[in-house]
Amino acid sequence: MPLLKLETTVSLTDEIRATLLPALSRIVAETIGKPEEYVMVTANQVYILMSGKPGDAAFVEVRSIGGLDGTVNRQLSQNICHLLNQSLGVPAKRVYLNFTDVQGENWGWNGNTFA
Repeated sequence: MPLLKLETTVSLTDEIRATLLPALSRIVAETIGKPEEYVMVTANQVYILMSGKPGDAAFVEVRSIGGLDGTVNRQLSQNICHLLNQSLGVPAKRVYLNFTDVQGENWGWNGNTFA
């Protein structure tokens, strides 16, 4: 039910994806407090212009049914930015994050919804 969508200008090789996606999944599960078996992580290379300048950058969306609040969002922001800097070289000041708390009836899975 938590979803993290990463869009970045950095080329995502198979080797990078093999380590980055599980690390992002753990961060989401541990920080939000949801079972990792329900976490989904996607990553795509895209073109981004930020602050009127090209360069390494990332946009991260985190959606969850519950579990998000000011404190959790700040922890997610800190942990995700640190990981993206360490693994991709993207400076934290070149990462935007968006957090969305979704109602259970608006999230489908396994032929049903979570409400």
